Amino acid sequence: MSKITSFDIAHRAGVSQPTVSRALRGSPLVNAQTRQRILAAVDELNYKVDKNASSLRCKQSGTLALLFFEDPTADESHINPFFLSMLGSITRACTQRGYDLLISFQQLSRDWHADYADARKADGIILLGYGDYLAYREKQAQLLAQGARFVRWGVVQAEQPVVSVGSDNFSGGLAVGEHLLAQGCRRIAFLGDASQHFPEFHARYHGCAEALRRAGLAMEGCLQVDAESTERSGYAAAENLLARGVAFDAVFAASDLIAIGALRALNERGLRVPEDVALAGFDDIPMARSVHPALTTVMQDTKQAGERLVDSLLRLIHGEAVASTLLPAQLVVRRSSLRGQAG
Repeated sequence: MSKITSFDIAHRAGVSQPTVSRALRGSPLVNAQTRQRILAAVDELNYKVDKNASSLRCKQSGTLALLFFEDPTADESHINPFFLSMLGSITRACTQRGYDLLISFQQLSRDWHADYADARKADGIILLGYGDYLAYREKQAQLLAQGARFVRWGVVQAEQPVVSVGSDNFSGGLAVGEHLLAQGCRRIAFLGDASQHFPEFHARYHGCAEALRRAGLAMEGCLQVDAESTERSGYAAAENLLARGVAFDAVFAASDLIAIGALRALNERGLRVPEDVALAGFDDIPMARSVHPALTTVMQDTKQAGERLVDSLLRLIHGEAVASTLLPAQLVVRRSSLRGQAG
């Protein structure tokens, strides 16, 4: 009996042999229905894929690398909890597409860009987290110059050379601003670095500012305090805001961690949330539902984000055209921002 080949699979499934090859290596160009038909033919004919031979022919490892960059956290994890749910989505997407996932924890100060481009440990890289964007952007440029194939979670900007998957931060900030205005708030404080060093925070700030502009109001400079995405930084930013002695009736924190830190500072000063100060965050991390009062926030679709990151990277690896993806963000209203309700 002759050996079953991919041409036999193609004949049985009613597709071309290149389509079989793309399906078996996990190309996102093959739709789910066609992939299932091909996999059924593989089972029927008892076809065995020689992964080692395939990797040698393609000069690929069958592995993707996921690089986490450490964040300052209250525990020893140094991982922003927002990324944990995305990690699960990325892992599942890799498994479904027949790839192994190499997870590495990196310090931004290291030459991680050179390590991964030179060592060829993986066919491509997914980057999560980056701290100061302007410093991080220089290392991205070096990765591009080395010909590395990588995608990143983060801000999506016009004509950027790097393939990115990110949320619509401006629209998320706009939704928060409109919601707080609907609650009767007029003096909205913003906690978070609203500069180009943190472009997602910057977009969230300007989205909220646009909501106020449409209402004939404005964000006030005295009500903006820089903060990084940690509870400690949120607490310190709220303390700074309170020390200024300026009136405000709402706080929009650039992340849930900042908001949770601010909530503690407001409580310690005897300010009730939401009766005295409405509070909103951004990210919808699990902790946002368990604090008291539960936190109004903006949900980023981490499931779809993980899948888009993997599929975009596979397109790059296979030499296919790929564009950056901007995902919608959704306002989630909870008690922390509902004025006149018991906290």
